[in-house]
Amino acid sequence: MQSGQIVKALIEKLGGNFSSSLGIQLETADPTEIFKWFLASILFGARISEKIAVNTYKEFETRRILTPEKVLETGWDGLVEILDAAGYVRYDFKTATKLLETMRNLEEKYQGNLRCLHDSALSPSDLEKKLQALGAGIGQVTVNIFLRELRDIWEKADPLPQGLVVIAANNLGLVKTTAPRQVLSSLKQLWEENRIPNKRFSDFESSLVRLGKTYCRRERCAECLIKGLCSKAC
Repeated sequence: MQSGQIVKALIEKLGGNFSSSLGIQLETADPTEIFKWFLASILFGARISEKIAVNTYKEFETRRILTPEKVLETGWDGLVEILDAAGYVRYDFKTATKLLETMRNLEEKYQGNLRCLHDSALSPSDLEKKLQALGAGIGQVTVNIFLRELRDIWEKADPLPQGLVVIAANNLGLVKTTAPRQVLSSLKQLWEENRIPNKRFSDFESSLVRLGKTYCRRERCAECLIKGLCSKAC
């Protein structure tokens, strides 16, 4: 099967950007929308189910706590209550503390605007370091989730692909290497040759994350939504 058919099937069967599924419009480059995705990325970054992370973001959305100021005003007890209400109980105390530290630093250093943080970065790697420096609990996984969907929106957003992407891309025969930088380069070239209208490269990358997370990592080949396209025999 041609690569273009695989790219199309991936997005159709597994879905594109996680941010879009939450109703967040990153393509506008609006700082408010970007902050929403940052908040969601922090929630997704913990070792917790995607369903609980989504429910927790929706709880913040329902209560209209979607700015650094609102998070700080809510306070530690209020944040724990929101996290618990959405089922985020395993990491409630830690996440509440992390959110307050992160928002405080974002306000003090960048006027609460993540675009200011981006503009102050000297390079993609410096951008990642500045994001991690916002809080002790902002690790590489959270930063990767956040920046992955900002490719083509922020000039310096260009993280290496997650291991899940590398596994999925190799299983599908889209790449022939496990070196993250080479995988990223090959996937970008593949996307340029097989673009889908109204979609971005990050939609393609996110579909590979979903495939790797749900099926490839666990070798659930028989249940895979696109098993007919896979070159790996389980």
